Amino acid sequence: MAQQDWKNRLGVVYSTNPDYQYQTAAEEPEADTLPPQKQRLTVRIDRRQRAGKQVTLVEGFVGRADDLAALAKTLKTKCGVGGTAKDGEITIQGDLRDKLVTLLTGMGYNAKRGN
Repeated sequence: MAQQDWKNRLGVVYSTNPDYQYQTAAEEPEADTLPPQKQRLTVRIDRRQRAGKQVTLVEGFVGRADDLAALAKTLKTKCGVGGTAKDGEITIQGDLRDKLVTLLTGMGYNAKRGN
């Protein structure tokens, strides 16, 4: 483990101070996932930078990445389409706004239809 310590310090300027001790930044823990009743999700359609293809975005999820991935998997399975989940946003292929709002409200989320 000590042999790979240099990988954590890439991009650090060299110090001529012999007493200098490098300190790594502590990772902040992920926020706990809010219960579904307190989540405010917006379901909207997007066509930008996708070669004219339509995707449905579910935005506003607050919580851990694992919980976001689990919700995305559930929605993709129930809709029978592909998609992805990253950066607090779920992307579902196709225009499924109405179906996703119905599914999310049935699961207890506070979801509203965007544009």
